[in-house]
Amino acid sequence: MQAAALCWALLMPLGSAVHRLNTQAAANPIRRVVNLLQDMQKRVEVEGKKEKQLFEKFMCYCKNGASDLEEAVSAADNKIPKLESSLAEAEALKDQLVKDIAKARQAVSDAKDAIAIAKALREKEAGAFAETSADYEANIAALKKAIASIEAGMAGKFLQTHSSTVSALQQLAINRDMSSADRDMLSAFLAQGTGYAPASGEITGILKQMLETMERELSEIIAAEKKSVKDFDLLVAAKQKELEANTNGIESKMERAAELGLEIVELKEDLDDTSKAQGENKQFLAEIAKSCATKEEEWNQRCKVRADEMLAIGETIKILNDDDALDLFKKTLPTTALLQTRSSAADVRQRAVQVLKSGRGYGLNPHLDFIVLSLQSKAGGHFDKIITMIDEMVDLLTSEQVEDDVKKTWCEKALDKTEDEQKVLERKVSDLAKAQEDGKDMLSTLTDEIEALADGIKKLDKQVAEANEQRHEENTEYKESMAANVAAKKLLELAKDRLAQFYTPKLAKGGAASLADVTLHAASMAAPQPPPETWGAYKKKTEESGGVVMMLTIMIKDVDKELTQSKVEENEAQKEYETL
Repeated sequence: MQAAALCWALLMPLGSAVHRLNTQAAANPIRRVVNLLQDMQKRVEVEGKKEKQLFEKFMCYCKNGASDLEEAVSAADNKIPKLESSLAEAEALKDQLVKDIAKARQAVSDAKDAIAIAKALREKEAGAFAETSADYEANIAALKKAIASIEAGMAGKFLQTHSSTVSALQQLAINRDMSSADRDMLSAFLAQGTGYAPASGEITGILKQMLETMERELSEIIAAEKKSVKDFDLLVAAKQKELEANTNGIESKMERAAELGLEIVELKEDLDDTSKAQGENKQFLAEIAKSCATKEEEWNQRCKVRADEMLAIGETIKILNDDDALDLFKKTLPTTALLQTRSSAADVRQRAVQVLKSGRGYGLNPHLDFIVLSLQSKAGGHFDKIITMIDEMVDLLTSEQVEDDVKKTWCEKALDKTEDEQKVLERKVSDLAKAQEDGKDMLSTLTDEIEALADGIKKLDKQVAEANEQRHEENTEYKESMAANVAAKKLLELAKDRLAQFYTPKLAKGGAASLADVTLHAASMAAPQPPPETWGAYKKKTEESGGVVMMLTIMIKDVDKELTQSKVEENEAQKEYETL
């Protein structure tokens, strides 16, 4: 009774779990793997669309960036000759200004020297004029005084009283340009000393002639002096103007030369910057062209690898999702979600078998023997029969317990009766009568038990027949299960190998060619604008595929374990059947 109750406690939760297992068994046990592969397929497609957008954006950058750089290079090609021409003109103009400044400075120096020379000459001429004019004026005054004295008849007195004047006239007679006769006559007159000479009239004429000549010469000297002063003033004024013009020219040209120096520096910097920018732009243009070509080649390779990956995943899904494969997996593999439930159910069933075998009724009670045989069976659909058998056995045990309780009460009453017989003999007749009635009741009970035993025999015969049928079904199911498990194992290995051909070619049995990973082209250029981000190195769904392959490997191991376990259980079931 206790073994049956414990078996019931163990098997009731198992019954509900097995019922759920049978309900969910309709779901394809490989569905989770297929779902994972389909998720991988969707992620590959989504990544492909995203990378296509990035590639198109990068190609747009290549087109626009190249166009901008070409325009910049073209502008630099046009600008550089102009800058070189402007620089050459500026340098030539600056050189000319430097030469002009040097000439202007030389002209200023020459003008200053000319003014100084002219001033010195003017001072010298002025001194000479003053001395000459003074001599002329003194001589003219002497001549006038002599003429006046001679005409007044005072020649003797003049000669005696005006010795300085006479000396001046004597000097004139010597130095002046005149005829010899006139010089001798004048010298003789001046040498008389006293008296009036009868030839004084001629002397007066000579003196007047000399006076007229000297006055004329003095006038010419004065006119020449005035002309010389005027020429000096004109020369100085002209040189001053020239000096001022050259000085102003030097200042303006020096200022212009300084401006040209700054302009030349700016032109050189602009030319250098433009040349460098042109070189960099040409380098950028070449690198962009190379980078874009590399990126396009990389994109084609990525598309090929992605197509190969999609093909591998798609063919694996096709292998696993085929109708025949699904039917085969339904027969051979449990659902992934209930693998633990199945393991727990097997443990519970094993514990129930152990409990039943350890009971005192094992080997003696056919009901327990049939329950043990049914629990050890792997044939589907027998668990409901086990539950029914347990229910019937519990009912039978409950009934027997009630009868045991009745018998216990009867025994207790019998003991009391014996004690009463010893004490009260007069009640013996009544007690015997009652015992007779109890005997009838026992007889009735025994009759009922006989009928129950007869029914039990019929049921036992029926259970034996069912056991025969069950053994036949188990054997048939064992053979079909073995064949299905072998086929499922081959199909799982085929799916696993198809994935390995793409993700781990070296481990693939099919010998598929290895697909090289595509790495990101690392462009080291410093472009005017950074290129848009595209993608990193192409990453196969190796991790996800590793999970799928691991699940397939586990399933293959489960199938192998199932094959081994089925063989062991088949042998044990056959032994149990033969023992029964």
